[in-house]
Amino acid sequence: MAATVVCMRFMTVGATIPLRMRRSTSCPSSLSSWTGKSNPISFPIQNHVFRSPEKFSAPLAAASPFDLSPPPIDLDLLDTVTDAGAKVSEDGVIESFDNDDQALDAVDNGVVVVDLSHFGRIRGISYEFELNAKMSGSMEEFFHIDMQDAIFFLVGDDRIQFLHNQSTANFECLQKGQGCDTVFVTPTARTIDVAHAWIMKNAVTLVVSPATCGSITEMLTKYIFFSDKVEIQDITKKTSFFVLVGPKSNQVMVDLNLGDLVGKPYGTHQHFMVNKLPITVGVGNVISEDGFSFMMSPAIAGSVWTTLLNQGAIPMGSNAWEKLRIFQGKPAPGKELTNEFNVLEAGLWNSISLNKGCYKGQETISRLITYDGIKQRLRGISLSGTAEPGSPITVDGKKVGKLTSYACGRTESEHFGLGYIKRQAASKGNTVIVGDNIVGTVVEVPFLARQSLPSKSSESLTF
Repeated sequence: MAATVVCMRFMTVGATIPLRMRRSTSCPSSLSSWTGKSNPISFPIQNHVFRSPEKFSAPLAAASPFDLSPPPIDLDLLDTVTDAGAKVSEDGVIESFDNDDQALDAVDNGVVVVDLSHFGRIRGISYEFELNAKMSGSMEEFFHIDMQDAIFFLVGDDRIQFLHNQSTANFECLQKGQGCDTVFVTPTARTIDVAHAWIMKNAVTLVVSPATCGSITEMLTKYIFFSDKVEIQDITKKTSFFVLVGPKSNQVMVDLNLGDLVGKPYGTHQHFMVNKLPITVGVGNVISEDGFSFMMSPAIAGSVWTTLLNQGAIPMGSNAWEKLRIFQGKPAPGKELTNEFNVLEAGLWNSISLNKGCYKGQETISRLITYDGIKQRLRGISLSGTAEPGSPITVDGKKVGKLTSYACGRTESEHFGLGYIKRQAASKGNTVIVGDNIVGTVVEVPFLARQSLPSKSSESLTF
């Protein structure tokens, strides 16, 4: 789909039963259900090879059964980009390659690669697994098992039902290897964050922003009952995450022998190995249904990054990524996603199920649709000059909304923003005033344009 930096976190919610140490061909294949092909998939640069997994091993630090330390890094990512002249913040976020305009041009005409490793990643772990691990006497033994041995056994649909009840999407209709977007909302349907989900055999991985990761984790944990086989754990520092954006992304995938994913539905993902370490490749790149995402061990992050650059990808930093988010019209927590606005005002229709039954915020969403209660909409606004987020939006001297995000473009005369505007006050092509004297034109933005009103409501709602 179409952040400050849009930063996100991976969250995995899993349902498990105790670990078994003996090989069983009927068991799930791994902790994250790696499902690569039987034939090798070559990563042509520097002899890196995508392979279907045969074995999974990860050294385990003695201090904690969940402290999985990555193997020695063959090519450290931050060292690699710093040597190339990238500007990196104190907390390790790659901010710029001094090529923002070139990178934004490549979004339209080529392909860019963005390091979003500052996005968080959280893994679901069972209490039963933790207990068995502590009783084993040898922590490392649990993490040097052939991939055909199940680290976890799946019992029931705890994780699916749990997320089904806690967010807006219909998880029960999805199968492993598929994905979707879902929204976490308050009981009154005010937006907390949009999450992207990967449905795995033994887990569900969610992408959420770091600004909301703590609160979402706390919220979900609060609703886990004693009998639920689901737990949440942050694995951000143990994984890395890249995205490919641009029309030439498909060709990069083909050249890497990953072309089977090209043309697959948004959220589709598969699991492979690079240098005997796992990597998940998915369709979509957080702000667009096009492009691709890569989640991998930090040990291979530098090598994968270099390979993508050698395939013609232009590196993009977080500053340009924030501009791209605004140009695409993707709402962000703390800006467009706050307690001021509900999920329908944010236009997140593709992430909402109207017929899956009860879930948090469902009553409010149903009432808003039934009684046509959506009073304002998130809009893209082409601006005549610089504008401050929070500035009022007016029409004929009357306040009709508020600017939530602003970005300058690739030229001095290009200015763009996102903001909420009352439905009856302005629509596409209309003129508004932002702040004291900045002229704005309401325009369509790609992310919001892709949102489709559910058929159940399309006849009663007009925009």
